[in-house]
Amino acid sequence: MSFSTITFEVADDVAVLTLNRPDRLNALSQAMLGDMTRALEIADDPRAPARCLLITGAGEGFCAGANLAGEAPVLPHDPQNITAVLDRFYHPFLKRLRDLRMPVVCAVNGPAAGAGASLALNSDIVFAARSAYFLQAFVNIGLIPDAGGTYFLPRLVGRARALSMIMLGERIAAQTAADWGLIHACVDDEALMESALACARQLAKGPTKALTAMRRAITASASNTLEDQLELELALQSDLTRSGDFAEGVSAFMQKRPPEFKGR
Repeated sequence: MSFSTITFEVADDVAVLTLNRPDRLNALSQAMLGDMTRALEIADDPRAPARCLLITGAGEGFCAGANLAGEAPVLPHDPQNITAVLDRFYHPFLKRLRDLRMPVVCAVNGPAAGAGASLALNSDIVFAARSAYFLQAFVNIGLIPDAGGTYFLPRLVGRARALSMIMLGERIAAQTAADWGLIHACVDDEALMESALACARQLAKGPTKALTAMRRAITASASNTLEDQLELELALQSDLTRSGDFAEGVSAFMQKRPPEFKGR
């Protein structure tokens, strides 16, 4: 399948999705959201070879957020259109990304603003180039962060830092983001893709079902009671003990060899 706003390829069990509108700093359009959703469908096909997804951007920016101007803007200045676009395009994509049957790594190669920051922070492990930054500038147009921004930020950096980020609308440098725990790591620009790909390849060789169950458990823990979390752990563990990867892991441990997980 060909795409007009992204590139998508699979190699070494890693699917690489690259936002490809560098002239607009990869601002999100309806066409791009549609392309990305279709790419997730391909990656998530059980017959596909992918066992990890890596998201990055082409050119000098990762994603400038919603396309506020130009051809077919994502957020026209019409309240009904704004909410309709969020509900019809953004929300299904973000939920599909969260529920992907494989881990998701993000390589933030430049500015990640608004919904672009949310796209990155919805990933499981985020690397950022040292020159990159994160920005929530909704305060400048009289709106609140959307596309999950108010969900991800307080869970990652706490209430005080989340509120200062969105109320002051200040740029957060990649190194600061790493120091705050907003992302996994800040690396030199020239090492970004090498670092992110190495991580993605490691995850692609891991116990895929267990990795996605880890995501589900950690996400649920933010709102669960201890009792609820213990029940969820029990259910997830019960399912995983019937997986081929669990059998392989135990066998490898007993034989004192590295496991060869198949993602089953």
